[in-house]
Order: sequence, then C-alpha cells, then structure tokens
Amino acid sequence: MSEINSKFQIPNSRVVENKKIKNKYFKMVIFCPPIAKYALPGQFVSIKIVDNYQPLLRRPFSIHRVQGKNIEILYEVIGKGTEILSRRKTDESIDVIGPLGNGFFYQEIISKFQIPILVSGGIGVAPFVFLAEELFQNSKFKIQNKPLVLLGAKTKNELLCEKDFKRLGCKVEVSTDDGSYGFKGKVTDLLKYLLSTINSQISTIYACGPGPMLKEVIDISKSYSIPTEVSLEGHMACGIGVCLGCVVNTKTGYKRVCKDGPVFKAEELVW
Repeated sequence: MSEINSKFQIPNSRVVENKKIKNKYFKMVIFCPPIAKYALPGQFVSIKIVDNYQPLLRRPFSIHRVQGKNIEILYEVIGKGTEILSRRKTDESIDVIGPLGNGFFYQEIISKFQIPILVSGGIGVAPFVFLAEELFQNSKFKIQNKPLVLLGAKTKNELLCEKDFKRLGCKVEVSTDDGSYGFKGKVTDLLKYLLSTINSQISTIYACGPGPMLKEVIDISKSYSIPTEVSLEGHMACGIGVCLGCVVNTKTGYKRVCKDGPVFKAEELVW
C-alpha cells in the first residue's frame, strides 16, 4: 500500500461542478490543487458539509478521479449530510481535508505485466476510475494485459461508471442482482465464474464495496492464491485517526480504517 505524508486542509476549495449522474448518485468536481497534486488511488478526502454544526461531522469520500488541479468525488445521497452536499452550487467554497489514508499498492504489478482485476459493488466503484487511469498512464503497462473490471449493482439503473472504464480500454464485465443487465447474480458469483475460465496470470484483485461482498472476494481469492487488497468502508467521525471510531480487527490488533486503511491487504484482516 502507498501513503503520502502530506495532507492539507483547504477551507477555500471551490465547487467546480456538482451534478446528478443517475438516480441518487452525484459527482462533484472540486478545485483544490494541493490535494490533486499528492493524491493516490485509494485515498480519500474529508469534507465539511456546512459552516454550522448541523450536521456536525465531516463526511469521508473516496477520490474518484484527479484531473489537473481538480479532484472528483462520486457519492450517493443516503442521509442528511449527503443530501445537503447534493445542493452545493458551482463556485461555492467548500472545506476539504486530504489526501487521507493509505491507497492501493499497484506500482509493482505494472512492471510484472500481469492482469489486475478490479471488483466493485455499488458505490464501491468510486476509487477505481482513479486506479484504472493510473495503470494506463504508466508506459510500462502492456495494453494486452488491460485491467478486468467487474461492476456489481442491484439493477441496471444503479450501475455506475461502465462507460468510464470502457473509454479507458479496460475489459468490463457487469453483474446485476435482478439480471436486468449482464450476469445475473452477485458480483462475487461473476468473479468466481470468470476465475474458473481465465488462463492468464492474475497479479492482484482489488475490491471495494459492502463488507459481506469483500469477505466473499477474500475467500474466493484465497482459493486461487491471488494477492488481494480491499478498501473498507467505515464510520469515520474524525477521518484522521484520532477518535478510534472506525477500528477493524487485524492479525496484529485493531487498526483504524481512516489512518491505517482504508486499503488493507486481505491477509491482514480478521473477519
């Protein structure tokens, strides 16, 4: 995993764009050059929703993409905080801290010319566009070994980022729980099926999504002896490792999702 020691609080970051992309899903583009400069795939930012105290706590969001001096976040409106965030307007100031946490460890797999698999469930896709872009920007990465991206959603209407990955040149496979698009079933069922048919060497599986999905991905990857990294979701109060509200159990004791993660190697975790 990779971590950058530099983190910045930018109270006067600026909303460049904040638009609804599908149903309850939004994408926000934020002008904050220091964070854009140092961000790594898998890291996140912590955003102050309002200037007063309702809601009090900041909200964590994966860094979805970095474009020049801007960062993008992809988020789902699921409560009061994200509902308020969805109403923020272009050119409004916004208070952002980042980049935070540990990102994906991907530099070595680029030089090995093996196939990485990115497995996402729902909004868990958020950090993977950034990761896929980094893989393709490295001149050592051979195009014939393009990443395989597995996108899972409940229905076709909740599927996210398929066009983004295809535009990059990734091979994309889709699963929906109701069978309305692509493979019918869970994304872990799709992973299991594809691994039984792939002859090429897999370098690493990267996964992000709900906890039960991640546990299944780890169990599957163990049976194939494939190195795996997972990005965990946690209830982060502070986002900087102080409050200990997002700890998870590991083989070396409890660790903080916000500070020691959110990306962990599969073999570290105790489920």
